[in-house]
Amino acid sequence: MIIFKANVFVLLTLTITACAQTAEKKQVKLQMTTDQNNKLETAVFAAGCFWCVEGIFQLIDGVALVESGYCGGITPNPTYKEVCTGNTGHAEVARITYDSSKVSFETLLSVFWQTHDPTTLNRQGNDVGTQYRSAIFYINEEQKTLAEKYKKELDSSAAFSNPITTEITKLDKFYKAEDYHQNYYKQNSGESYCTFVIAPKIEKFRKVFKDKLKLKGEN
Repeated sequence: MIIFKANVFVLLTLTITACAQTAEKKQVKLQMTTDQNNKLETAVFAAGCFWCVEGIFQLIDGVALVESGYCGGITPNPTYKEVCTGNTGHAEVARITYDSSKVSFETLLSVFWQTHDPTTLNRQGNDVGTQYRSAIFYINEEQKTLAEKYKKELDSSAAFSNPITTEITKLDKFYKAEDYHQNYYKQNSGESYCTFVIAPKIEKFRKVFKDKLKLKGEN
């Protein structure tokens, strides 16, 4: 009887292990299929306070994730307090992960140019300093070419009354900002800066790019 129970136990263990391995393989296969179908790419923009940039790009259909952070400077692992001094050389940026089968880099560029003032050097409204500069940190040569082409066309067409000051630089290192900066507008929409600065930008964006918005209820 003891031997019989032992054999049953071993058989059950092997069966459970086999089922677990099969489920794991199916999960991995499913994940690989999902990753192949979703052409995820990255864009990094600086357009003033990253709370504003994050709040806008989170609304675009095809954008999977927006992270606030810092890049373009010399200080490794900078803190928000350090960046605010203007001595680190870093800009406040938004790193955007997007599905290129749903939204193109060109569309993201269009949103970028139209949702901030790219002609004010190191300034957006009352936010002043190099950390608030307008910049595109390109990931590859294709992004560089498109950014430079778009900037040249805008300047040539006099789309803005003053020359564009937007910096176009290859991304070196992205440092993710502190947790309390992530999803800032969504979690602090009642605060005065969100109410008087971010909300009007988002409202304008919704009107201009209404065909690019995520469906209601989507993250």
